[in-house]
Amino acid sequence: MIECSVCHSKIASPISKAISRAYDGHRSHVSSKTRILNVLLVGGDCVLVGFQPILVYMSKVDGGFKFSPISVNFLTEVTKVIFAIIMLLFQARHKKVGEKSLLSISTLVQAARSNLLLAVPALLYAINNYLKFIMQLYFNPATVKMLSNLKVLVIAILLKMIMKRRFSIIQWEALALLLIGISVNQLQSLPEGMTSFGLPVATGAYLYTLIFVSVPSLASVFNEYALKSQFETSIYHQNLFLYGYGAIFNFLAILGTAIFKGPSTLDIMRGHSKATVLLICNNASQGILSSFFFKYADTILKKYSSTIATIFTGIASAALFGHTLTVNFVLGISIVIISMHQFFSALSKVKDEQQSSNLEMVDSQDSKRTKDASFLNMTAGANEDASHHVNEEEKRSLLPV
Repeated sequence: MIECSVCHSKIASPISKAISRAYDGHRSHVSSKTRILNVLLVGGDCVLVGFQPILVYMSKVDGGFKFSPISVNFLTEVTKVIFAIIMLLFQARHKKVGEKSLLSISTLVQAARSNLLLAVPALLYAINNYLKFIMQLYFNPATVKMLSNLKVLVIAILLKMIMKRRFSIIQWEALALLLIGISVNQLQSLPEGMTSFGLPVATGAYLYTLIFVSVPSLASVFNEYALKSQFETSIYHQNLFLYGYGAIFNFLAILGTAIFKGPSTLDIMRGHSKATVLLICNNASQGILSSFFFKYADTILKKYSSTIATIFTGIASAALFGHTLTVNFVLGISIVIISMHQFFSALSKVKDEQQSSNLEMVDSQDSKRTKDASFLNMTAGANEDASHHVNEEEKRSLLPV
């Protein structure tokens, strides 16, 4: 509140310190909860993402897969759909009085109409999940994990184009370091003497790498945009539709495969083992966790957390399968860790903080001008009243007694 020195009246300040303190307290409270959520998400993601390429590698028999990768993807999506339904049933049982049921027809129809965009990332994820198996035919698990980190750079560009997100120069430099680290690890990692569709293995592998990087990057950005644009919709509703679309696309792929390879491919359980069952559970858990990343955290954080899993994947693949941890891998990992620290460090946000400080200074100056103007207006008003009072006294003195 501002008090006039003339009339002692109080007016509301444009920037109230009390409101500012209350807002800062609320913001810090939310930020604290968000940090805890981010730590839990990153920790769970590291374990799940780290195990994923190892389980795929364990599923190979004589350098190939006895099962259909599409069947694994279909069963994964069905598992996630079942999980979403169970969570909706749990929430429906604990709804408050007066709240509309999450499983009512009208609620489901409205949520489905609002989240049609989820069909786009569902299709892209269906393609990407198949590519994960193809990549294992060319690279060992640690290298696959490192190559997947290329998505961070592509995602940053897509976030800037689609969601108009801004990054500081230091953050772009961190992403460049990430690209360098991945390139160092990739050197001399291709197996020799293999071909793909009549192409040299290097050509085929690089082609798959390009698709492997671009498709899931588009899927992640569209997924984050779709989830956050309908933030009021329950995440389990959104998961139900996202995974439902994914199951439909994978089922259509199974039917298409049956047309070209015969009806025997319709047996989705053929060739599965304990490793593939664990893989399905791991992929389902990873997909569910990713939805929380995209809605409540950040796509960049999701992809950077995968870089931490690279260390675990490399050590585990070396211990389980005898893969050598090369100097390139160690150097690449070191550069990636430096990149990640630089991207999320306080220095990368100096520019934004300066802009915020400048804005606060401008607001303070505007507030001061407003206060000065209010004071001058009130002073002028007080002088006007005093002058008017003097004129009235003069008029009375001229009247006859």
